[in-house]
Amino acid sequence: MGFIMTAAAVGAGAVGAVVLAPVALGTAGFTSAGITAGSIAAKMMSTAAVANGGGVAAGGLVASLQAIGAAGLSGAGAAAVASTGAAVGYLTSFFR
Repeated sequence: MGFIMTAAAVGAGAVGAVVLAPVALGTAGFTSAGITAGSIAAKMMSTAAVANGGGVAAGGLVASLQAIGAAGLSGAGAAAVASTGAAVGYLTSFFR
């Protein structure tokens, strides 16, 4: 695959990851209105609460995902997601 196609795969991976991350979180149940009842997010929250003796730890995975679901990705978060998407795009450029 040529340089142009590789660059396109990297760019598409970066943009796609940043655009789809909030969609995926919303689908999992991490929304701006809170965690959706009966969702994957609710099951994660329940498991975290049981593991922590009744509460969800601040700064933990569930709390962090809910914060992103409520407020969106921060600049650093968007950069991290874009970098991961770009890496995946680069790796997929090796497959035809």
